[in-house]
Amino acid sequence: MSSRSPWSRYVESAVRVQALPDAAGPDGLLGAAGPDGRGTRAAGPDGHQAVGPVNARLTRPTSHVAAQVRGHLGKRLRGQARDAAGTDVPRRRTDLRLAFPALLVWCAAISGVWLTPEALAAVCGGLLSIAGLLLHRAGRAKARSGPQRAVPRSFLITSAVALLLAAAAAGHSAVTSSQRYDGPLAEAVKSGKSVVAVLEVAGSPHALAPAGQAGTSGRWSVAVTTVEITAGGQVVRARAQLVVMGGGDWGKLTPGQVVRTTGKLKAAESGQPEAGLLAATSAPMALSAAQGWQQAARELRSRYVSAAAFLAADPRGLLPGMVTGDTSALDEGLNTAMKAVGMTHLTAVSGANCSLVLGALLLVARSLRLPRLPAAVLALAGLGLFVVLVGPDASVLRAALMGSIALASLAGGRSGRGLSFLCLAVIGLLVFDPGLGTSYGFLLSVLATLGIIVLGQRMVRWTPTVVPRWVAAAFAVPLSAQMLCGPVIVLLQPQFSTYSLLANVVASPLVAPVTLLGTAAVPLVILAPWAATALIAVAGTFSAGVAWTARFTAALPGASLAWPEGAFGLLTMVLLSALTLGLVWMAVRPRQIVQCVVALHGRTEHLLELVERRVRRSRHYAVVNRLKGNGRPGRRG
Repeated sequence: MSSRSPWSRYVESAVRVQALPDAAGPDGLLGAAGPDGRGTRAAGPDGHQAVGPVNARLTRPTSHVAAQVRGHLGKRLRGQARDAAGTDVPRRRTDLRLAFPALLVWCAAISGVWLTPEALAAVCGGLLSIAGLLLHRAGRAKARSGPQRAVPRSFLITSAVALLLAAAAAGHSAVTSSQRYDGPLAEAVKSGKSVVAVLEVAGSPHALAPAGQAGTSGRWSVAVTTVEITAGGQVVRARAQLVVMGGGDWGKLTPGQVVRTTGKLKAAESGQPEAGLLAATSAPMALSAAQGWQQAARELRSRYVSAAAFLAADPRGLLPGMVTGDTSALDEGLNTAMKAVGMTHLTAVSGANCSLVLGALLLVARSLRLPRLPAAVLALAGLGLFVVLVGPDASVLRAALMGSIALASLAGGRSGRGLSFLCLAVIGLLVFDPGLGTSYGFLLSVLATLGIIVLGQRMVRWTPTVVPRWVAAAFAVPLSAQMLCGPVIVLLQPQFSTYSLLANVVASPLVAPVTLLGTAAVPLVILAPWAATALIAVAGTFSAGVAWTARFTAALPGASLAWPEGAFGLLTMVLLSALTLGLVWMAVRPRQIVQCVVALHGRTEHLLELVERRVRRSRHYAVVNRLKGNGRPGRRG
């Protein structure tokens, strides 16, 4: 005979509590069941035997308490049976405490792009004043503290900290705003003067696509920081953000270089954080080289592209883009196909790549039996080198910061929550660079992560247990990200990618080996070229599968459908996302749908019976009244 588990003995002792000799006291009270199945009793103030902590206030007879225990345990066991069947999985509450501070900081960062410096100063003053009032009220609540004051006081302190962070973001934005509205640089931009500019390259060059056409126009966009501007004989020395539009020579620059050029200043579009645009009329002349680490990263990216030259055309251009962010060799036909099916996030390094690299480094460190803190330091160092290699784009910075916060929590021995990590990353990045608040790339990155955290995990929980978890995640992750990013993508590109989910699900298993094997080959390009060639060949095979998936799905009929533009297109895409979520829930929860339909059918039948009963009663009264009144309607008896 097999031994019973402690839980089985506990349940049996609780259900059969009346049969236990020591379960009830002399006054008929029930003691709390201990782990051995026997009741425990404690003497009350009146000398009678009182129950344990759970039933301390109960004074009902044993039969009533036993019935309550049976009912409670019955509900609990039925809930466990539903959990085992995969229909009701216990959920962990989503932590929303940092959502309000993140939203407030984001609003403050956006206001810095649209408001004047005077208006931003007023906003900062108002935020600081409200924060001071909340802190003062929180201090008074502590002075007259009581148990009921804990929650309000924590809410006041959290709100005050959120307002202080928002004031910091608004103050940072005010500095940039002053460069757009005041000073000699703002006057030169408004007048559209031709200038001689000394500039420091602040970002990697990006190729510009001609309007309404495929391919590139041979022109490049480069983010720069002004060092010196000479306009109309006046020299302006100020640090301001500009965007340079230039020819092919501008695509060869490296972040950190200082160059001299000539061009014409133009006003930036409304809602952009830059102080203006510079249409370059001459090639950049280098005055100083980039810093050593930036130059080394550019050289390493170039050597990686050369090392992958033996691959076929598609993997030859796609592999360096997925590993190092260098898309210079990417075929335009493949780039167009990936745009048509919603796979552009794979053409360059994104947050998913950072997460894979971070996870792999942490796994290697822990497999070497390193303690938690050294493993976290090693993983963070590797992630930092990866970010230096790729370049600090918005999505990479967001993913790197999220990974750093997660590792810090892990090193402290406490597990955090994904939404809290995302909110912390948003707050940190926006306080550091408020200009990200109006960046579509940053918004899409945050929305994709939010969709995976909030919707993706729920979709996986909804899936029946007969479906493997990795299969459920393969569908839930891209679908949840697409549902939240879809409305914003419509604003940028008014079209609907019919096979986006299919393409991303098929390609998702191929992304991990491309990222991990391709990244492992980067240092080997210099240390051991023969080993790098082997890894690049394997990673190139997987990247060829990604390219084939994009081309195949893009060639299917109706792969890209026109969609309404503007606010109407955004609203319709939101409705489509909500409808998709409902359909997914219906598909993975057919039992609940049947139960809802049966319950609705029963309620409808009951309603019809009530209506029929009332109609029959009214007809009966009408006949009786006619008989009593010789055909005239009478008073109801």
